[in-house]
Amino acid sequence: MEYALITGASKGIGKAIAYELASRGNNLILAARSEDLLAKISAEIARKYAVKVEHFAVDLIEPGAAKKLVDWCTENNYQLNILVNNAGFGLWGSFDKLPLERQLASMNLNMSAVVSLTHQFIPNLRKSKKAYILNVASVAAFLAIPSFSIYAATKSFLLSFSRSLNLELGRKGIVVSCVCPGSTESEFLETAGMNDLGKAADTFGMSAESVAEIAIRGMLKGKTEIIPGLINKVAAGALKLSPRAISERVAGKIYSKR
Repeated sequence: MEYALITGASKGIGKAIAYELASRGNNLILAARSEDLLAKISAEIARKYAVKVEHFAVDLIEPGAAKKLVDWCTENNYQLNILVNNAGFGLWGSFDKLPLERQLASMNLNMSAVVSLTHQFIPNLRKSKKAYILNVASVAAFLAIPSFSIYAATKSFLLSFSRSLNLELGRKGIVVSCVCPGSTESEFLETAGMNDLGKAADTFGMSAESVAEIAIRGMLKGKTEIIPGLINKVAAGALKLSPRAISERVAGKIYSKR
């Protein structure tokens, strides 16, 4: 019996990916900080889709947390065929004014936890005939963004890491994909302290369910880079072609915290 493991599975895109995979018949292992939310969602998914759903409450920001999750899966003989690295958060504001501890925590969750989980789960994934790793980044990966500098940098790392890793592992039966959504209906803006941009997000944002469906479909097709939504695809294409100095100044005006 094989499982898809999803981090940050209690809310937003992670939760939507869990439902999307379950609708396709995948058994699930859900990981997030809230035991109560995980238990509720696990029961709902198992009842609705008749799949096996396990959960493990863990804060992946904490040192050694990734190893705890890996060890728990090993002890229970859970065989993975999909690993979804979704857990992450950003902070909005001037780099010199935001608390350093929170910025380092964001870097740890968005990058170090992903690298640690991926490295430790590769031996497990290799036992599957066909395995997938899906990393959840952002369209912010394509641009340096003032007032959002750490988040954009971590997502740029994640995209580059995913593309490189796919070249290494793709020949060995593990497809690595990176989804780069734009504004998505979730608790992300509130967590990042970006409520001032909420109206724009409501206008141009996609639902988490739409992002999840596109992400999983692209992953199963073996796409390395997945950009959900026409507006996001056009924006990402424009960013790749336009001079960085201009695009970064525009981003600075949009994201500047007043």
